[in-house]
Amino acid sequence: MYIDTHCHLEKAFYNNIDNVILDNRNADVLKIIVSGCNKDEILEVVNYALEYEDVYLTLGFHPDCATKVSDEDINWLRKILVENEKVIGVGEIGLDYHYGKEDEVLQLDLFAKQLKIAEELHLPVVIHSRDATEDTINMLKKFKVKGVIHCFSGSLETAKTYIKMGYYLGIGGVVTFKNSKLGTTLQSLSLDNIVLETDSPYLAPVPYRGSLNSSKNIPVIAEYIANLYDVSVQEVAEKTTENVKKIYGI
Repeated sequence: MYIDTHCHLEKAFYNNIDNVILDNRNADVLKIIVSGCNKDEILEVVNYALEYEDVYLTLGFHPDCATKVSDEDINWLRKILVENEKVIGVGEIGLDYHYGKEDEVLQLDLFAKQLKIAEELHLPVVIHSRDATEDTINMLKKFKVKGVIHCFSGSLETAKTYIKMGYYLGIGGVVTFKNSKLGTTLQSLSLDNIVLETDSPYLAPVPYRGSLNSSKNIPVIAEYIANLYDVSVQEVAEKTTENVKKIYGI
């Protein structure tokens, strides 16, 4: 059995959610953790969690929302996190300076508010960090939270820092890309430190790169990682599933 620890499941991407879930099951991906990153997404995906036993949720405001989120929105999010039993984490939340730092102060404020909620509710966090490693690490050190570094693609030094802080690394299709150095980084780490994710519909693994991604591609990522570690795909599936249970209890 596989678990996709990070995906996006909206009708804007997939015409038939029933078929997506069926395809996942046929690929032995029996649990998926769907991320809702803005109000519209959250309102949509909470319904899927009720409809499909396979679907669990992490909910939070993406750093792209920093200029739009009010204190009222934060309170609304907290209420949903408390009331929905399929919610298992807060995220994806974090910092994104890829297109500049004009809203840096707002991003930091939004990040801190959501980390505080996660700390208060004893929920794991899913961290989005893009071109913002130093600020992300400094912020995480201020809160007693743990979780997953989503779509990790950083250096070995950064990986070790996150792991020492109690975080797991979310590894997806990027590891299969021709020019990615992530595989080399992973070979210096242990399977104990990683979980599998697709970030679908984005970042489809080779040989499907450029196409619509979905959770059914988790075994493709697992096979690539198995080759990196010279272990069986079954071992990758079992170990990463065990790691997910440690983080989320599912």
